[in-house]
Amino acid sequence: MKVRVKSFAILRQFLPRETEVEIKEGALVRDLLGLLVKQAPPLAAELFNEQGELKDFVNILLNGRNIHFISGLDSPLREGDLVALFPPAGGG
Repeated sequence: MKVRVKSFAILRQFLPRETEVEIKEGALVRDLLGLLVKQAPPLAAELFNEQGELKDFVNILLNGRNIHFISGLDSPLREGDLVALFPPAGGG
């Protein structure tokens, strides 16, 4: 199945602004991130801490909804879904 991935800010150093990714049926958000990291290994340091957990303040939206309010990294993907990846934002 195909899902679209949009990346923002510093993540564009590793991923295109928007791309379509082929992934197996029944895949979860964690599977998609694993595939993206396999394609661009430096991306892992931007998304995950040393324990392999999603970094605080990294936001991932699945069809406009934050995955924290769905099933986190275990949120299921479906054909045509849009996943948006936002790194932590700083500033004051």
